[in-house]
Amino acid sequence: MKIILLSGGSGKRLWPVSNNARSKQFVRVLPAPDGGVESMVQRVVRQIGESRLRCGVTVATGAAQRGVIEAQLGSGVDIVTEPERRDTFPAIALSTSYLSMEKGCGDEEVVVVMPCDPFTDSGYFETIARMTEAVETGGADLVLMGICPTYASSKFGYVVPMPGEAGKPVMRVAGFTEKPDEARAARLIEEGALWNGGVFAFRLGYMRAITARYVQASTFADMVAAYGRLPKISFDYEVAEKAQSIAVLPFNGMWRDLGTWNALADELPGCCMGNAVVDNPECGSQVVNQLGLPLLCIGTSNLIVAASADGILVADKGSCEHLKDYVDRLSQEPQYEEFGWGSRKVVDHSGEAVTSRLEVNAGASTGIMCDLVHAATLTVIAGTGVATVDGKLIELRTGVVMTVPCGMQCEIESAGDASLEVIEVKY
Repeated sequence: MKIILLSGGSGKRLWPVSNNARSKQFVRVLPAPDGGVESMVQRVVRQIGESRLRCGVTVATGAAQRGVIEAQLGSGVDIVTEPERRDTFPAIALSTSYLSMEKGCGDEEVVVVMPCDPFTDSGYFETIARMTEAVETGGADLVLMGICPTYASSKFGYVVPMPGEAGKPVMRVAGFTEKPDEARAARLIEEGALWNGGVFAFRLGYMRAITARYVQASTFADMVAAYGRLPKISFDYEVAEKAQSIAVLPFNGMWRDLGTWNALADELPGCCMGNAVVDNPECGSQVVNQLGLPLLCIGTSNLIVAASADGILVADKGSCEHLKDYVDRLSQEPQYEEFGWGSRKVVDHSGEAVTSRLEVNAGASTGIMCDLVHAATLTVIAGTGVATVDGKLIELRTGVVMTVPCGMQCEIESAGDASLEVIEVKY
């Protein structure tokens, strides 16, 4: 079997520690088994590895997120980058085409599509294993995971089983109800409806046949080139709601959506992260400080205080669900980005000059960089390495300063056992 993780998001729901280049699933704030912290996507990939699932993992994402995925997951996963952001159906169509055309998977291969950021337990992955078995044994062409509801929520879609199916290990599906009001949700739950967990299992050939209705491609490159011809629609609307043979398996374990600060707060390791102090640890306030500056909270209660290179948030926990509406009013490019080679953090804007701190991981290379608009001055502040500027090699060590003219190619490679740290001023 193969797993496709869907990775999207605008990065606004956990602002300012998330941004357009680092969505909520990449924020490293969850306690990790080694005593450190990990992100939601790192947690899910770790859980897949610890489960009895023996499968390859492919991440479907946009170009802006490729670097942070490489940085956090390394070479242990494949990455499929959409040429443009459309919706979940095109993303899944592209990813299944990749599995077929680039990885050589046959039409009988079972594929499971799931979000990259559920906060859940091992039973979730046991349910995925049973979904796979249901597809393999012909239980249905398309098998969904339904989350057993804990309350009548209007935030989720519902999967409605056929009459007489409620309570069975595998239930045939009668239909779907998208985000009903609470009264309607309560009635659906009484009828045995489940939250739609956004997890789908099917044979690879099933999805390839649906994709072929829109695009006929003999190579993956052809599929990428024709990506814009796929309809911009969700997998639920294009596939699940039209399926003739569809079933759902219930999952009754721990499952949470950590999409807002008030939901995430319960899982943070203590009241302070980073260089911060709260005068009363029992006050209900929590601080996440990713800046070098100290942060002190005195006399507060039930607040989220978050600080990063992208901004500072001070909010009552009960108001955090509305954060995205206010972040939409802010117009600013991401001030912190992660890449496979390291990271870039903007530290100052002065006039037309932008100053950033680059950290190139030990033994890593930035690859060829070229800015067609700005020239840059680079100053090494720690570590050693080599830069290639317009084909010329420059030895890098602390104190070395070099200029990269506008439009000229530059590649920086770190040497030794430590990272290479560089101050970059673009003007």
